[in-house]
Amino acid sequence: MLVLRSLLFGIGMWGATFVAGMLSLFIWVFPYERRYAILNFWATFIIWWAKTICRLDYQVEGMENVPSSPVIVLSKHQSAWETIFYQVLFPRQVWVLKKELQWLPFFGWALALMRPIVIDRSKKRSSRTQIVEQGTQALKDGHWVVIFPEGTRVPVGEKGRYGIGGALLAQQSGFPILPVAHNAGYFWKRRGFLKHPGTIHVKIGHLIDPKGKSAKEINALSEAWIEETMKTLTP
Repeated sequence: MLVLRSLLFGIGMWGATFVAGMLSLFIWVFPYERRYAILNFWATFIIWWAKTICRLDYQVEGMENVPSSPVIVLSKHQSAWETIFYQVLFPRQVWVLKKELQWLPFFGWALALMRPIVIDRSKKRSSRTQIVEQGTQALKDGHWVVIFPEGTRVPVGEKGRYGIGGALLAQQSGFPILPVAHNAGYFWKRRGFLKHPGTIHVKIGHLIDPKGKSAKEINALSEAWIEETMKTLTP
């Protein structure tokens, strides 16, 4: 049943991705707000589909820490699940993405319409400049900025190096950090086909005020909270 449910989920997910990609060919002329609303249905469907077919539910703790004004979300990165779920959980947002993702058929086409901050990870200095400049403008325009500081999905129980781009954005823009931890990797592995039933736990921390702090201090505070919280999220 686990294999069958995972197969059905994959069919539904990639079918929805194909539809979203095809839609992107026709709605690129729409205002950004309308494009975002239309394509965000994709994320809503995927989370519902995972819950319905795979019995993969979620529980969020710390919603009282989520402000009404834009912030920079720094999150643990273990699977594809959180990249989809945050589109449902948080207000209108932009993401920092590696440039290769925008060239993926269908998925990348739709992604390109959402105004992501696209970086070349091999060029660290220019990437940081892009994150700060484009991220600051996005925040001022009322968008949240979602960043996975480890840069790539990390297996359960492991920790990647936390890049400083998000902390630098906070330090130079003055917008606070909202740290987030979760255990999605136990249920939806980074390169796994099987989607295991259960409840993903998501924890949202208190805002980290960048005022009077260096980018290194902000990054260290974010990393410490996320990694310490991860230790409490073993299913």
